[in-house]
Amino acid sequence: MELKSCSNDIVIFFLNSQTDIGPDCCHAIDIITCNYWPAMLTSLGFTVEEGNILRDYYNASSAPSLGGLTVIYQPQKDLGSFCFSSTSQFSVNKCKKSAVSKKIVSVMAPQQSERRPATTGSVKNAMTLTEKIFSRASEKPQLSPGDNVWVNVDILMTHDVCGPGSFGIFKKEFGENAKVWDREKIVIIPDHYIFTSDERANRNVDILRDFCMEQNIKYFYDIKDLGNFKANPDYKGVCHIALAQEGHCRPGEVLLGTDSHTCTAGAFGQFATGIGNTDAGFVLGTGKVLLKVPPTLRFVLDGEMPDYLLAKDLILQIIGEISVAGATYKSMEFVGTTVERLSMEERMTLCNMVVEAGGKNGVVPADGTTFKYLEDKTSLPYEPVYSDEKASFLSEYRFDISKLEPLVAKPHSPDNRALARECKDVKIDRVYIGSCTGGKTEDFLAAAKVFLASGKKVKVPTFLVPATQKVWMDVYTLPVPGSGGKTCSQIFEEAGCDTPASPSCGCFLILLLCNISTYPLYHNTTKVCVSTTNRNFPGRMGHKEGQIYLASPYTAAASALTGYVTDPREFLE
Repeated sequence: MELKSCSNDIVIFFLNSQTDIGPDCCHAIDIITCNYWPAMLTSLGFTVEEGNILRDYYNASSAPSLGGLTVIYQPQKDLGSFCFSSTSQFSVNKCKKSAVSKKIVSVMAPQQSERRPATTGSVKNAMTLTEKIFSRASEKPQLSPGDNVWVNVDILMTHDVCGPGSFGIFKKEFGENAKVWDREKIVIIPDHYIFTSDERANRNVDILRDFCMEQNIKYFYDIKDLGNFKANPDYKGVCHIALAQEGHCRPGEVLLGTDSHTCTAGAFGQFATGIGNTDAGFVLGTGKVLLKVPPTLRFVLDGEMPDYLLAKDLILQIIGEISVAGATYKSMEFVGTTVERLSMEERMTLCNMVVEAGGKNGVVPADGTTFKYLEDKTSLPYEPVYSDEKASFLSEYRFDISKLEPLVAKPHSPDNRALARECKDVKIDRVYIGSCTGGKTEDFLAAAKVFLASGKKVKVPTFLVPATQKVWMDVYTLPVPGSGGKTCSQIFEEAGCDTPASPSCGCFLILLLCNISTYPLYHNTTKVCVSTTNRNFPGRMGHKEGQIYLASPYTAAASALTGYVTDPREFLE
């Protein structure tokens, strides 16, 4: 832009970038558009007057579209030290020294002109899978790690632990009679405080029910008869598994839940992460949440996976490699030939534990396996996205899975990795197979495979808790391959395992609310347990000095047969 005679003027353009406005005037000032500039200038002692003399200061024929207001005033005093605070939205470069009168001689909206296309054409940077999902959900064409954006939420899930608190915040902030942003995008699944005689815990489910009736929530998986879960056709069980089974997980979408293991849904090629009650209350009212775009760590898992390994071994290897803080607020993307051959349930195991590495989310690119799983689960359209070939990853880790051995995470951290065979002298008191990590149908089929191969009985109490009602049915109906038609339940009974319990997350959470007579696993004494769960912190499964060894269903079943931490190859080879 060309200015006429104005060598002593300061011109303030409400723009987002610097522009050289000519040698006879000071450089343009980098200013972000704001609504309070008149008050700011007035506070500095200047008088703001409206005028229409902008055309006297520059050649109107070459004026660009400024997208804001232009302020021009005559400097009458030394401006050598005149500047706005570095913390404000204004900054003023040093100008020619002269006196200045505190009078604005012109304030007006600039003349608009047609915006000309950039001569260099469109520039697009490559993005990762997670960045692309954020881009779609925020309606912004380009994003980079560290950007803060308002994201449109596709699904919000809450349960009986956090639902009441989230509802309370929603009503407090939006009003007692407020309506949720979309009754069909909210999924409410009671799964924690279920099979307990504690009335205060039961009250949480009552609060969920009242809210869902008030808001006409479409997807509320209720339970009323706590004495017999099978009498509740709507009841599902562990929320993260139920979300997948009921078709709420879809590639390319944003799924948020008031539970840290919501990241499980990343197995479907979507962004899924846990949020707190305050954020959930805001999402209930608006359908939006403010999120920072995470950088992505890429994990390339190649090689044929041996028959004695499961996805639990893979994620324990990764967490052991990078530590429980190695992926803090980062996306963990899993690719490679090994991942491509994993079933959906195994991919869910992989993504489930990214939060144990500090990860914001975990994700597996959607493929034929994903689409096949979803065929009878959802009729809603979805659009998968994939990382660009030249996308920038913060780090990349490569593993040859063909050389990996069965692993455990020793007490008291998920990154305390060790080979199962190195712990063969650790005597155990019990085994637990269940939870959102290790309580899926394929997890029980894997355990049954070990019991079947051994032909022996367990030497320690072995507790089985299917994640959902569907998994419970599979345990009692699906034949185990190579068993001659026997079901998991029959094999478990022959091996001397405990009868499969009612599906829920209560056993895993290990609250004092649990009924000890129902769940004898939780005696308040020091015990050593091999578990298919995801956390082994002190007190996580009872006594604060209890020891928990995290393991795959293969390793858990093998350990139950010997009474010691055992490498499953002892029975599978």
